[in-house]
Amino acid sequence: MARKLLALLALVAATLIPVGVPAQAAPFKVLAFYNGTWDAAHIAFVNEANPWLTRAGQDNGFTYEATTDWNRLNTLTPAQAQVVVFLDDAPTSSAARAGFQRYMEAGGGFFGFHVSAFTQNANEWSWYHNTFLAKGNFVSNTWGPTTAVLKVETRDHPSTARLPEKFTSAVSEWYSWDRDLRQNPAVQVLASVDPSSFPLGTDPNQQWRSGYYPIMWTNRNFKMVYANFGHNAMDYAANKPLSSTFASATQNTFLIDSLLWLGGGGTPPPQGEWKTAVNRGNGKCVDAKAAGLSNGTVIQQYACNGTTAQNFRAVATTDGYSRLEYRNDPAKVLDVSDVSTADGAGVHLWDWVGGTNQQWRVTTGSDGYSTLTARHSGKCLSAPAESADGVQLVQAACTGSAAQSFRLG
Repeated sequence: MARKLLALLALVAATLIPVGVPAQAAPFKVLAFYNGTWDAAHIAFVNEANPWLTRAGQDNGFTYEATTDWNRLNTLTPAQAQVVVFLDDAPTSSAARAGFQRYMEAGGGFFGFHVSAFTQNANEWSWYHNTFLAKGNFVSNTWGPTTAVLKVETRDHPSTARLPEKFTSAVSEWYSWDRDLRQNPAVQVLASVDPSSFPLGTDPNQQWRSGYYPIMWTNRNFKMVYANFGHNAMDYAANKPLSSTFASATQNTFLIDSLLWLGGGGTPPPQGEWKTAVNRGNGKCVDAKAAGLSNGTVIQQYACNGTTAQNFRAVATTDGYSRLEYRNDPAKVLDVSDVSTADGAGVHLWDWVGGTNQQWRVTTGSDGYSTLTARHSGKCLSAPAESADGVQLVQAACTGSAAQSFRLG
C-alpha cells in the first residue's frame, strides 16, 4: 500500500511540472584558496573578492567558500567542490600540487586570477606552468596599474558569449609570458590587449607599446579559465585601495559566466538576435547617442544607419519580461532614469543590476509591430512628438499610438 501511495504521489508531482520548463541546474560549490599576506594590492583584491564572490554565488546559484588551508587540495575531489579558485596565489607543497593535478585530471573546474600564474621558474612545477596554464615564465609587467581595452578573440565560448567585441577592463597590473599561447593547439585565447590600449602603463620604463598580450584563456584539455586581472591600484603609503577589480560590469559578466560554465550550474540566459527597433510613427531607429558606452548614455531616435549603436537584443528575465542589451556593451541595458514612474521620464543606458526599471515586456501584434512596456511603471517606450534626430526616447502611458510601436528586425 505504501509503495502504491509513493508511486501515486510521484505521478501527481510530475503532472505539476509545467511542460517545456527546463529543470533548474543543481547548485554547485566554489572553493577559493588564498594567502592574503603579500603585496597590499593583492591583499586588497582578496579582501574585496571574497565578499563579492559570496554575493555572486547567492545571485547565481552556487555556494562560495574561501580558505587559507591549501592542504585541502591534497585529497580534494570534484564531488566535494566543483570549482577551485586561486586568488592571487598557488600551492607550494608537493602534496597540494599533486592533489590539484589529480583534481583537474578527474574533471574539476578551475579559475585562476593574476598572481596564480606568476613564476620565474616554470620548471619547478612544469605540469602547472607549462602544460596546464601553458604560458611558461613571467617576462614583464606594466606599471602603474591601469585599465586596458580588451579584444574578445573567441565569441563562441560560454564564458565570452555575452561579451562585446571589445571592452574596457577594470584596473590591473598586466603580465607577459615567454611562451606564445597562439602556438599551442590546446590553448584557446579568450581575450587579449587591443592595440588601442598602447602605451599600456603609466611608467615609461614599464610600458607596453606594441605586441601581443593574451589576458584570458582556457586550455581545451581541462575545464579551466585563467584571467590576468586581480591587482588593484594602491596608495601604498596609506594602504588604501584606489580601484576595484570588480568595477567593470562587462568583466564581471565574464567572471560569472566562466564560473557557471566551470561549475556546470548553467549557462548564460538564452539570447535573442541583435535587432534594430524602427518607430512606426517617424521611421527613426532606437539609437545610443554617439555610440556611447558610459552609464547615462541617452537613448534617442536617429535615422537608421545600420551601425551597432542601433542594435539591441532581448534576454529573458522572469515573468515574460526581458532586459534589452546594447550590442556595443551587452552589460548595459535600456533603463528608465531614476526608476521614475512619471510620464516623460527619459530612457538611457545603464549597467544591468536587475532593476525593474531595466526590464521590458515586448508584445508583438499581428501587424508585426511591438510595444515595449516597462516593468516598474507599466508605461510604454515612446518616441517624442518631434521628428528630429537626437531627441531622447521616454516612457509614457500606453496608448497604442504609432509613437509607441516599433518594428524589430
